[in-house]
Amino acid sequence: MTSMFEDMMTGLNEVEAFLVGEKTGYKVSVPAEVDVKSIRKKLNMTQSKFSDTFGFSLDAVKHWEGGRRTPESSARAFLTVIARNPNAVIEALHPGNKVRVALKRSKKRESNSKRTRRATATKPNAVSRTT
Repeated sequence: MTSMFEDMMTGLNEVEAFLVGEKTGYKVSVPAEVDVKSIRKKLNMTQSKFSDTFGFSLDAVKHWEGGRRTPESSARAFLTVIARNPNAVIEALHPGNKVRVALKRSKKRESNSKRTRRATATKPNAVSRTT
């Protein structure tokens, strides 16, 4: 059985071979733009924490979010993976570390859960009294 890291490296090596023309038949779809700030906010991380966790320079993250620079295609591909499965990336980059990212809940889910808590809190308790 191969590790997740080995699987990811095999995939990245195949992508590289395709891009330099050594292999044919693979097509890589890398988004033209990636919203780094929204990915980072969804992970509830500061710029510093995000850069440390995923190996980006802090300056790069600041420039990407400020619109002064655009991530190169390899960084956009990596950011796409981070956006889809951040815990897998963290596990691959920090083996043995049990850190997990708690994704921010969507506003709709958040408001539904608040509504449920409010409704539960206002329901009268059924208490039987005997005198």
